[in-house]
Amino acid sequence: MPYDLTTLAARADENAQENSSRSLVQPIYQSTVYAFSDLDDLERAMSGESGAAFYYRNGTPNRSTLERAIAALEGTEDAVATSSGMSAILAGFLAVLQAGDHVLADARVYGGTYALLTEELPRLGIQVGWTDVSDLNAVEAAWQPNTRLLHLESLTNPLLTVADVPRLAELAHARGGLVSVDNTFASPAVFRPAVHGADLVSHSLAKYLNGHATAMGGVLAGSRELMALARTRAVRLGGTISGFDAWLTVQGLKTLGLRMRAHSGNAQAVADVLENHPRVRRVHFPGLSSHPQFKLAADLFPHGFGGMMSLEVEDAPGFVKRLQGKIPLAPSLADVATTLSYPWGTSHRALPEARRLEQGITPDLLRLSVGIEDVGDLLGDLEAALGE
Repeated sequence: MPYDLTTLAARADENAQENSSRSLVQPIYQSTVYAFSDLDDLERAMSGESGAAFYYRNGTPNRSTLERAIAALEGTEDAVATSSGMSAILAGFLAVLQAGDHVLADARVYGGTYALLTEELPRLGIQVGWTDVSDLNAVEAAWQPNTRLLHLESLTNPLLTVADVPRLAELAHARGGLVSVDNTFASPAVFRPAVHGADLVSHSLAKYLNGHATAMGGVLAGSRELMALARTRAVRLGGTISGFDAWLTVQGLKTLGLRMRAHSGNAQAVADVLENHPRVRRVHFPGLSSHPQFKLAADLFPHGFGGMMSLEVEDAPGFVKRLQGKIPLAPSLADVATTLSYPWGTSHRALPEARRLEQGITPDLLRLSVGIEDVGDLLGDLEAALGE
């Protein structure tokens, strides 16, 4: 019987060392280069046959441990850890796209991904199109004869739109294309895109997988064939994760299942209360029956909806000021402590103003990353900042 995700995460590095006596936690391998006893051993390492580390940019024991753990959690054959979430997405794009190909992307992608698609890929001769992945007819209409890849987010940043990954994968595969899913907002504890047909699954490791705002990195998961291509691109472009960041992420992974239960439970409780607060105009959270994809979210996320939500509140600047000292304003997410973010000026500032407004990202919108604190304390802070 396969282990539960919580067990897999908790035991992420238990087989990292094969000695009869070993440290309970894998040590950090800081060496940039490794020595070999003879040419045969060197050849086996360089060819990949032995899996032995030989040079830091190509891989380290800590990175290999992280990759195995993520592949197990996402239910894929392999994974590639990189220096950032954006480098993981880029490695996936370059693994399957070449000049003349067309990539179709959801119009609501993260601002950094938008900049990559609009400013960098066209310089390589890759065509980019946009669609609304919540409308299958729109996706089908936007599909081109040379469309090779459909890219989307399982939960969009910051409005938490839910993608019907199983049906989108079926549509793309029927047309000879592949599907790439950024699963950062959900984590594999909430949703596993590859199990539902996605070919490439990416994460920013700095978010839920590390969970403590202490490590930088990205990861891409998928088949062995696609990961071999992506690993080559990542190594050639220098997208190397440090051994320390990989080690920190594995330590964070050990509590992923427990943390995500707490994040999801707290977020649901906060959303339920704030949706009925007189000074909150709207709450964007897939666990609310008012969410446009609530039924889809309930089907795809049976164990909770994650810890992310967005709010439209009266007097947003005043609300932010009144929260300081309790809930910090920070341009990231997924720490164990609750944080607040301002998408208009941070995650989506790369988008033209008209495009932000078209997507519902306004100067009044705030993104709340709900932590694992006592939910009563958290609600008390939020309600005090909102006022009577």
